[in-house]
Amino acid sequence: MTWSLHPRLAADTHHVASLELSELLLMDNRLHPWLILVPRVPDAVEWIDLPERERHRLLDEVTLAGELLRRLRMPDKLNVAALGNVVAQLHVHVVARFVDDVAWPKPVWGAAPAEPYGADLLARTLGELRSALP
Repeated sequence: MTWSLHPRLAADTHHVASLELSELLLMDNRLHPWLILVPRVPDAVEWIDLPERERHRLLDEVTLAGELLRRLRMPDKLNVAALGNVVAQLHVHVVARFVDDVAWPKPVWGAAPAEPYGADLLARTLGELRSALP
């Protein structure tokens, strides 16, 4: 059985890096600094579907994503969620939140239409994220 990225995640994100377990993606919405981790584990839907070692590795990678956003964007709060109501493939959202963002204090989903990154801002953002990775 092989792993592949769900088409919806592929369409809505930009690749940042391949980590030990997960693909690290940037959500294409410049309104919110928003990373998504997708473990390369076929048929994983829930965190509990992962073997113990991979569960721990995913937590380490979520921590890494949060640290990246904290260091680069200095958010007021980090939101971490693994909902999967629209895309069942296991993926974890790590979103930098600010008290003055368009959705605060509500969830980012559906608060405002996504504003895609322009080419220059996308290149700069991806470069910052990649440079900040250990």
